[in-house]
Amino acid sequence: MSEAPDNSGHRARLRRRLFEGGPDALLDHELVEYLLALAIPRQDTKPLAKALLHEFGGIAGLLTADAEALGRVKGMGETSVAALKATHAAALRLLRTGIAERPVLANWQALLDYLRADMAHHSIERFRVLHLNSKNLLIRDALMSEGTIDEAAVYVREIMRHGLQLGSAALILVHNHPSGDPSPSRADIEITRQVIAAGKVHGIAVHDHIIMARDGHVSLRGQGLI
Repeated sequence: MSEAPDNSGHRARLRRRLFEGGPDALLDHELVEYLLALAIPRQDTKPLAKALLHEFGGIAGLLTADAEALGRVKGMGETSVAALKATHAAALRLLRTGIAERPVLANWQALLDYLRADMAHHSIERFRVLHLNSKNLLIRDALMSEGTIDEAAVYVREIMRHGLQLGSAALILVHNHPSGDPSPSRADIEITRQVIAAGKVHGIAVHDHIIMARDGHVSLRGQGLI
């Protein structure tokens, strides 16, 4: 009966490179390999790391993939899925810290970085509303729907209800395009205009509607569409 390979030396070298060289010291597959090794200590995790990166189109798609999709990959168990999802959660919390303590409009790039990490690679469409106070500080990041924005007109009432409950002074609408193309559709523009109209009635401004996708992002205000 053959023994499991001893990968301790290789992993020690990866660990040392990470400690000494910082976040860019490891290649993507090496970083994923090491993460998986924490969950699967007696297995060579390099082939699995490369397979995952290929399956999900890179490290961004891998970390943002949902747990069910990760679990369908041969070799992935609950503990290894949790290792990847915990890493993604930690990254999001770090990025969110950058937008929580400063006015959003004065910290726009940090907001885009957070939204890109959280939404750009999702396989389903999600519609979110960022609620801001009178100083443009974030007070709530609310997920309103999952699915297609074509059916989202009914959520205008919910957006306003939440805004009034929170005392929101302004909103930023956000959703993603799983297709990878951030170009706004007619439905995107229409829902934005409906929310703007409802906001005027209740004294709540709409600063922007941002569409995130793998190929970039679009600001409807930046495009002159609102």
